Amino acid sequence: MKRTVIAFACVLLAGPALAQSLGEKTGVNSALGVAPTTADFVKEVAVSDMFEIESSKLAEQKGNAQEKSFAQQMVTDHTKTSGELKALVGDGKVQATLPTALDSSHQSKLDKLKSASGKDFSSDYDSYQVSAHEDATSLFDRYAKGGDNAALKDWADKTLPALRHHLDMAKELGRAPSVGQSK
Repeated sequence: MKRTVIAFACVLLAGPALAQSLGEKTGVNSALGVAPTTADFVKEVAVSDMFEIESSKLAEQKGNAQEKSFAQQMVTDHTKTSGELKALVGDGKVQATLPTALDSSHQSKLDKLKSASGKDFSSDYDSYQVSAHEDATSLFDRYAKGGDNAALKDWADKTLPALRHHLDMAKELGRAPSVGQSK
C-alpha cells in the first residue's frame, strides 16, 4: 500500500512536467477564454504546425485540386510559423521546450489520413483542417490577449490574421466542386 501511495505521488508530481496542463488538455482553458501557459502554447503550436505540414504533404499527393492548392499554402505558411517559433525559443526570448514528434491524438489522425483515399481522405482532411484551425485561432487569440511572454504575445497577435484566413479557406474545402471533379 505504501509503495502504491508513493508511486501515485510521483506520478502526480511528474505529470505537469511531462504533459501540458490539465486545463489546456481538457479544453477548459479554451471554454473559459483563459490564456495558455507559455509552455502549453509552445507545445500546442509546434505540434499543430507539424500536423499541418505532414497532413498537407499527404493532401498534395492524395487530395483533389482544391485540397492540393490549400495544402501547398498550409505547408508554406506552417513551415514559416514553425521556423519563427523555433527562432523565438532558440534565441532565448521564450523559455520552453519544443516537442520533436506529434502527440498521440495528432499521430492517429495522420495515420488515418495515410491509409485513406478518395472521398474518405477528403472528408477527413477537410474536417481536420477546420477543427485544427478553430483550435489554433482560439489558442493564438487567448495567448495574444493574456500570455505571459511579451515576444510570444506579439508573435501570436501578428500570426492571428493568417490563421483566421486559413480557417475561412478550410471551411470552403469540399463546398465548391473542383475543376474536373465531381463530388
